[in-house]
Amino acid sequence: MSKKNKQKKLKKTLVEKILDQKKIPYKQLSFDTVKKGDVQQLDTSILANDEHLVYKTLVCEGNKNSPIVAVIPVTEHLSIKKLAKASGNKKCELLALKKLVPTTGYVHGANTPIGIYEKYHFPIYLDKGMKNYDQIAVSSGELGRSVELNPLDLQKITEATFVDLLE
Repeated sequence: MSKKNKQKKLKKTLVEKILDQKKIPYKQLSFDTVKKGDVQQLDTSILANDEHLVYKTLVCEGNKNSPIVAVIPVTEHLSIKKLAKASGNKKCELLALKKLVPTTGYVHGANTPIGIYEKYHFPIYLDKGMKNYDQIAVSSGELGRSVELNPLDLQKITEATFVDLLE
């Protein structure tokens, strides 16, 4: 391999190493990030019509069970009521930004269901619509980095539940 090709190869994230260990096929993705308010977010505009295949990981607190993790398309909004019901809570809310890193170990924009489950075994809820696709993308634990994988593999390694989570 030439020196030029070595520089283009992305260093593996912890999540990618976990996927390798569990023999789950995936593809590395890299996105630019843009600052919106106080936080960095992925710039998925390069995907055009496929932006709905990129999923965000939202961490919430419930009144009975906490924390809980929801994974939905970046183009959609989470139904807090549906997540509360699915997780056995009467109500829930998004985790405050200041609690995010102490709770998950990840900064806003880098939360990953794979890394969170591997370290903490928090309950993971995946939007059921992702089962309609062969491949989806979720964060690989670093800003601007994602992995593309089969949603059934994601469900298997996170022991997640597929439910309707969208408003």
